[in-house]
Amino acid sequence: MISFPITRHRIWQLLADAVLIAAAWRITFFLTFDRDVPPFYRHLLGWRVIAVIVAIKLATFVLFGFYNRWWRYVSTRDMWGAGRGVVTGSLLAYLALYAFPPEATSHLPRRIAALDLLLLLAFVAGTRLLARSLIERPQGTIVARGREVLIVGAGDAAQLLLREIQRNPYLAYTPIGLIDDDPRKKNLRIHGVRVLGTTDEMPRLLRDNRPDEVLIAMPSAPGEVRRKVVDLTRAEGIQVKTLPGLHELIKGDINLARQIRPVQVEDVLGREQVEVDLDAVAAYVRDRTVLVSGAGGSIGSELCRQLSRLGAARLVLVDQSETALYEIERELVDERNFPAAAPVLADCGDRERMRRVFERYRPDVVFHAAAYKHVPMLESNPLQAVTNNVLATRALVQVSVEFGVKRFVMISTDKAAKPKNLLGQSKAICEWIVESFAHRDDVETRFVAVRFGNVLGSSGSVIPIFRRQIERGGPITVTHPEMTRFFMTIPEASSLVVQAGAMGGRGQVYVLDMGKPVKIIDLARQMIELSGHTEEEIPIAFVGSRAGEKMHEELWNEGEAVGPTSHPKISRAARAPINAEWLDEQLGVLERLAAEGDVTGVVSHLSTMVAAPVRTGSAVLEDTLH
Repeated sequence: MISFPITRHRIWQLLADAVLIAAAWRITFFLTFDRDVPPFYRHLLGWRVIAVIVAIKLATFVLFGFYNRWWRYVSTRDMWGAGRGVVTGSLLAYLALYAFPPEATSHLPRRIAALDLLLLLAFVAGTRLLARSLIERPQGTIVARGREVLIVGAGDAAQLLLREIQRNPYLAYTPIGLIDDDPRKKNLRIHGVRVLGTTDEMPRLLRDNRPDEVLIAMPSAPGEVRRKVVDLTRAEGIQVKTLPGLHELIKGDINLARQIRPVQVEDVLGREQVEVDLDAVAAYVRDRTVLVSGAGGSIGSELCRQLSRLGAARLVLVDQSETALYEIERELVDERNFPAAAPVLADCGDRERMRRVFERYRPDVVFHAAAYKHVPMLESNPLQAVTNNVLATRALVQVSVEFGVKRFVMISTDKAAKPKNLLGQSKAICEWIVESFAHRDDVETRFVAVRFGNVLGSSGSVIPIFRRQIERGGPITVTHPEMTRFFMTIPEASSLVVQAGAMGGRGQVYVLDMGKPVKIIDLARQMIELSGHTEEEIPIAFVGSRAGEKMHEELWNEGEAVGPTSHPKISRAARAPINAEWLDEQLGVLERLAAEGDVTGVVSHLSTMVAAPVRTGSAVLEDTLH
């Protein structure tokens, strides 16, 4: 059944189309016969015939959804739909006249039918385009509605942004020109705004036009391009803002103009956008129950957002933090219209509690993102590194196997490669746990681990810390002038984690392409500059490395063979399988030491395990391109 609620705008649209149908019909006859219609065709101009024509065509228009949208928002797709509706309605009307002619002496001439079809098509399309043009007509460029802006970018995002700016005067922006890298676009107009030149010409264009602001409308542009625009604009003393990157844009409000914000350091770090094979990814989570441990954390919450878009039937959200769990559950239900979110306030290392959760929800896929991850904190609390990272992972893996989970994806860290601190050592052992269960003949669950570095904006990461220090007026504290780290955005890392989960299944460790390492001091300087300050105003202070910190992070262990996968941003670390009996024995000792509260024993045993793991066979790099 077709829903067609009667509203005022629909009534006016129906009346307007009825007039157009009748006008096209009568004008066709006058044009064909030069206003002298032969007597034996005049009955076709009677109001009884016109009423039948109007009724048939309007009914067809309703069936084709003509009145389910405002004319002011008509799109190219709507115009094609209108064309199909006009053709179908006209053919039905002509067939009715041929099958039941008003008078038996004459039939509708074919040339009348053809001309009426073309004329009505022009009327329907023209009126809708005219309505949109009148509503979106420029307000004039003599007096600006607000801040004059140059928009960098002349692609899809720019044209959508322009349309919103012109449609909504409350945004208080007046676009005075566009800038684009493609020289072929120069002097073209988009929604009446001219492309003035390329980014290479920006210094001259900024001096000639003196905008109040520059808006960067290139969501998929790499950081180097954004950085170039920011540097050129700031050199002229002009404020610059940007649309978010592609991942942030997708997860946010569809209204581009509302997402304009100041440029942040994440925008200029130089990483390229990541492409994800959504069909392959969605296949193993679509219509499935998915459990996410650490669902309230930085990675866990973003995994929940992406899984909800990929068609998961239900998300079981497990977290110890009441506030974080509440926030992600409310976001999914209220903001993302995903009611099938089940919050579970629990420690994922509590084996009995997890059994009850698994028995109730029967998850098909598990993403294990729960972990303590702050290096100095774990150096001060070794027992928690073991209980919350190592033993909790083993408990969750065992329960997953017990309840027949189809796939288990564990979040690891680059600190697990050549580990020098308790975080890295604990996560290295977590990788071994996943690996050992994956190679058991009696286990059908497919296990993978995904290793990557720092994510921008996560709790405890350096960027929020630097922001707070800048807000307080400095200084920014940097541990060492040569300290480097890998960085990627939270949405980027999460999408690649989900992608990696669609790949192997025999305990493979996948390593994400982290790009080039970034010097922390360079990051600090960029943030100072983007905040509108100088190093004289916000000084940088070197405070020395903290406990457990490495000068440079690494992604690979010695003895690991690096192999490609089906995704260019994901590699596989191949190595000989861990000896399961040895691992069980060592974990038993570790569990006993933790239960006894033997801090020294825990630290010593962790170091011994990681320094000399017992493996079976040799590294085999199997084909993972599937």
